[in-house]
Amino acid sequence: MKRTWPVLILIAALTLFSLMNTAPTLAQTETPTPTETPTLPPPATTRPILIIDSYGSGEGAIRPGNEFELGVRLVNIGGEKARNIIATFTSTDFYPKDTGGVVATPVLAPSADINFHQPMLADTDLWGRTLGVITMTLSYTNNDGTISYSENFVLTIDIQTPNWVAATATPTISPLVPRPQIVVDSYASDVDPLQPGTIFNLTLNLRNLGNADARAVSMVLGGGVTLDASGTPQPGGVSGSGSDLSTFAPLGSSNVIYLGDLLAANTTSTTMQLIVNVSANPGAYPLKLAFVYTDPKNNRLLDDQVITLLIYSLPQLDVNFYTDPGIFFSNSMNMLPLQVTNLGRKSAVLGNITVTSENADISNNTALVGALEPGGYFTLDAQVMPYAAGPLDLTVTINYTDDFNMVRTVTQTLTVNVEEMYIEPIPGENGEPPIIEPEPETFWDKVLRFFKGLFGLDSAEPTPEPIPAETFPEDKPIEPVPGGKG
Repeated sequence: MKRTWPVLILIAALTLFSLMNTAPTLAQTETPTPTETPTLPPPATTRPILIIDSYGSGEGAIRPGNEFELGVRLVNIGGEKARNIIATFTSTDFYPKDTGGVVATPVLAPSADINFHQPMLADTDLWGRTLGVITMTLSYTNNDGTISYSENFVLTIDIQTPNWVAATATPTISPLVPRPQIVVDSYASDVDPLQPGTIFNLTLNLRNLGNADARAVSMVLGGGVTLDASGTPQPGGVSGSGSDLSTFAPLGSSNVIYLGDLLAANTTSTTMQLIVNVSANPGAYPLKLAFVYTDPKNNRLLDDQVITLLIYSLPQLDVNFYTDPGIFFSNSMNMLPLQVTNLGRKSAVLGNITVTSENADISNNTALVGALEPGGYFTLDAQVMPYAAGPLDLTVTINYTDDFNMVRTVTQTLTVNVEEMYIEPIPGENGEPPIIEPEPETFWDKVLRFFKGLFGLDSAEPTPEPIPAETFPEDKPIEPVPGGKG
């Protein structure tokens, strides 16, 4: 305790001396004029930021299929070290080699840079392209390793374009070689439309478009003809099957038809009888034709042609009366018992059925038929009032859509007999009773009148007498004779 006293006394003396020297200075100091505080720039970021300073292959444009080394320079422009840096390279145009596309470095200080090198292989599919693309994904953390960062960069690599040299062939003018050329100019069938089981005649109009004559021309239906090395025509052959006659088959002759000579620029026609296979389905069918002939130099030649024939499957319908309609009467309503029956072997979808006539009024004459199964039927009871007696023609029309989506109609005419309407006699005109004419007088009637005169009785000739009115009451209705279906 005795040792601390001198120290305390010394400290107090020094403090008093300091106050005595600074007091006058503070009293004489003037208040300074305030000045504007300058705005300081914001402090630099404290996180690491990695960017690409430059990249390249080191050898200019890359040739497809060649290897090269991709170089990338990274710079840390942030204010903190970047640690655990991993660069991953992915691309569909280039394939990484050696490293598997992953390059890593432990740390990169602020404002420092580092170079990455990744071996790559250019895809051969890059031929014809000018650019290829590589995606580099960069991941790293801050200096403490507590925050992760990720960046994506797209690197564009120039591709070497090939120097294509277009070779131009020098045209050579050769003399025109004479050769016949047979084509089908037109064709037609005498039956339209063609259906399964139809027998028809097919007419072909042929033309020689070549500049030489075709000799000994033979046409083969169904095609399937080839020429061997010696020029001899052979059926079938290794390059194809035989004639295709599964849909259209010839009748009355074989499928080989001899046509004779066909001069250049001339035409000829031929007709053959064919039958459509009953098992054929609706559709468009090609028919192959092969023309075998000899040119003026005795070379055996072959021309193949194809024509198209359409096969339909139209409904087979019967339109008739389902019962005897009997006799119709003019100016009277009569029943028309119509029936449509499907006679085909498969169902048919029909549209509206309509009954018309020029000499009658017809009501209830239209109805929708719909689908009819094989053997199915549809009935329609129309009302017909003929204008006059005599045969009455009725037109029945049914519309439907065929296999090629074309609207078709089935039209059939039915005839019924019409008679005059019988009318019961009406009492005399103006309401007067009718007069009954007496029967002609015989000889004995005259003799009887003579003797009546002798005895003073009525001997006058008989005169017409009216029928008593009560025989024909005025309120009795007149009933017409009914008509209609029997």
